[in-house]
Amino acid sequence: MHPNPAFRSDDRDLHEALIAEIGFGMVFLTTPDGPRVAHTPLLSTGDGAVQFHLARGNALTRHLDGAMALAVVNGPDGYVSPRWYADAAQVPTWNYVALELEGRVRRMDQDGLRALLEGLSARHEARIADGTPWTMDKMPEPQLRQMMGAIVGFEMEVLAWRPTFKLSQNKPADERTRVAAGLEAEGSPAIAELMRKLVP
Repeated sequence: MHPNPAFRSDDRDLHEALIAEIGFGMVFLTTPDGPRVAHTPLLSTGDGAVQFHLARGNALTRHLDGAMALAVVNGPDGYVSPRWYADAAQVPTWNYVALELEGRVRRMDQDGLRALLEGLSARHEARIADGTPWTMDKMPEPQLRQMMGAIVGFEMEVLAWRPTFKLSQNKPADERTRVAAGLEAEGSPAIAELMRKLVP
């Protein structure tokens, strides 16, 4: 989390929206083998927990149950050039959105894992415009059970939400307008749009 309080947000709906929109993150844990990270789809339960699954052979899988871990969701980002400011005697920086989630992890049973997989596929299949959404019942049950045997589901009870929405809030409105225009012109429209929508 960025230390400047101007870049924080206590808006849990915004945090939940970020998890839902991005849908993917990283889970970090210090293991007996050293620090490790896993990249995984994330699904919020909406009541203070996030769920994810890892391959059974992932370096984190055997260490996560009962551990305190950190999950990170990265949103849009973009390089901010000093030339976009009225006074060019500035330094370059980076605007970005990130959410850190710290909490205790528990291993899910097979029913929980199945519900997680159904929730993930339903959410993401709904985003595809053409065709009929894929559902798990399209897979033969023995094959589905075999594939589910290769992964492990987890749920993190989030005890700390640490968001950073670094959107040039520390600059005057006219400077933010120029920075957003610069970011958009240089191929970072998502972070520019967040600057316009989230900063008064």
